[in-house]
Amino acid sequence: MPRHAPASIEFRSVTKRYGTVTAVDDVSFTIEPGTLVTLLGPSGCGKTTTLRLIAGLEIASAGEILIGGRDVTTQAAADRNVSMVFQSYALFPHMSVLDNVAYGPKVQGLGRARAHALALEKLELVGLSGLGNRSPSELSGGQQQRVAVARALVLEPEVLLFDEPLSNLDAKLRRRVRDDIRDLQQRLNLTVAYVTHDQEEALAVSDRIIVMSNARIAQSGTPRELYEEPASVFVADFIGNANLLPGDLLREEGDRAVIQVGALTIDLPRRGASRGPVTVAVRPDAIRLHGTQPSSPAIQAQVAKAAYLGGHVEYTVGSALGELFAVDRTDRTPMPVGAPVWISFADRDVTVVPR
Repeated sequence: MPRHAPASIEFRSVTKRYGTVTAVDDVSFTIEPGTLVTLLGPSGCGKTTTLRLIAGLEIASAGEILIGGRDVTTQAAADRNVSMVFQSYALFPHMSVLDNVAYGPKVQGLGRARAHALALEKLELVGLSGLGNRSPSELSGGQQQRVAVARALVLEPEVLLFDEPLSNLDAKLRRRVRDDIRDLQQRLNLTVAYVTHDQEEALAVSDRIIVMSNARIAQSGTPRELYEEPASVFVADFIGNANLLPGDLLREEGDRAVIQVGALTIDLPRRGASRGPVTVAVRPDAIRLHGTQPSSPAIQAQVAKAAYLGGHVEYTVGSALGELFAVDRTDRTPMPVGAPVWISFADRDVTVVPR
């Protein structure tokens, strides 16, 4: 178990400028002790700079940064009790696995025997017992990632940071290693800030997600809140590849509304919208494709693309509402390109996007 209790992280109106470029713009958030919070967004949105500000690898131009309630805004990285797992792993190729993990404690003045004992303990924790004498080049990508995690944990930090930790792994390993990281975080009650551009990865590992866009926070919340109640068109599109469709709010009924989308009339939570044009986000799984015209109202369309992916078929269909992306998990036989189809919506995963 870590010697230090997990610490909170707090940003108070933090800004980071590089000359005339603002990389982080007036950002405020709190990461509670013992939680895993993901900074999610496209390249250049400010998420990695935010992580480096937590680590002390960058110093804020304005605002305050607190770790465990202590103001660390101007402290250097060496003075913060924070460890970081880099995208590249940054293992020393000429050192054994054991010496890689023991390096930090040795630099901090611990004797060789004690440093090695701590390193062996952390290697066991990440499932690498017995591999201490190997060199990093003799390990798989997933094992190298675990060595990097063990090397960060051996310093027993208050906060653990991950910068795109799965980007160098193949698809199968990504799932396994992300599950390992989440399990370790929960078992050890660690405070973790985790950076990724992969929305599925963020949904899978996070207690909360902070979505960033253009150096600011677009929305923060639980994975379910962000997926089911996106606060903007950007968030709806970035998390879950929503189809963004024009609608017309016909009637307000308390906190619900009757909305016309093409030939369909649907009842949805109003989410602050009022009568007139609205944007409706429809998840790919919420689009129902019918090979023959159903008796209930439906939107006519035509199959433009069909891709068989084993457990489901992905479709692009053309319609009067524009090009739509749909996922069919019920029928694994793809409909032919050019085939006429009719579209209806499921009862869930359809939401009004606030203006």
